[in-house]
Amino acid sequence: MKFTLDADQGVNLIRSYARGEVRIGERVVQSNCIVSADAVITDWSPLRPADLEIEHLEPIFRLEPQVVLLGTGATQLFPARHVRAAFIERGIGLEAMDLGAACRTFNILVQEGRRVAAALFLE
Repeated sequence: MKFTLDADQGVNLIRSYARGEVRIGERVVQSNCIVSADAVITDWSPLRPADLEIEHLEPIFRLEPQVVLLGTGATQLFPARHVRAAFIERGIGLEAMDLGAACRTFNILVQEGRRVAAALFLE
C-alpha cells in the first residue's frame, strides 16, 4: 500500500510497504529493519517475530525511544514474555501490530515529534 504525507523533510517516513519490502523516503529496504526519525538499521538479524530475543533488542534500545512499534508481518503477533519484560524494565512502551498498522502509526508518531522506533518484520 502506498501513502503520502506532507512531511518534515528531516525525518524518516515510510512511504509504502508490501510483503518483503518497505520504502523509507526514497530508500527501498527488503530485509527486516528498525526505523527511527533519523536512523534506518537494515542488518537486524531475527528472521521471524518468534525468533525475537533479548540480544536483538540492543539496537532498538540504543535509539532511546519512548515507544517501539513491533510490525509483525501480515498478522499481529505478540513477542515472548521475557522480551516484553525487557521493555517494561526500561520504561519503553511496546505495541505489537501488523506491518501496515506499524508503518502508519510510525509516520503519525514521528511527525508528532515523538521518540518512536519501528521494528519491522517484512514477511
